[in-house]
Amino acid sequence: MMQAERLILETDGLGNLKPIPKLPPNKQFEVIFRAIDGAQDPAIKRRIPHPDLAGQVQILSNNIMDSVPESDWELLQ
Repeated sequence: MMQAERLILETDGLGNLKPIPKLPPNKQFEVIFRAIDGAQDPAIKRRIPHPDLAGQVQILSNNIMDSVPESDWELLQ
């Protein structure tokens, strides 16, 4: 009986697999590799607040968009 298990593996900058999962001993595996489309580009960094600000910031109005240049937001223009 064949059972399927989905694993998502990542590669480093050279294409080598990052940590390889532990597999059951004395088994055969059929492996099909499919690259996941839409993976985030590591060059695009997500902006996040400093951890020291957690729980201390209050939003007082709808002017959040004015606080950062529009070019920094990933909006369709």
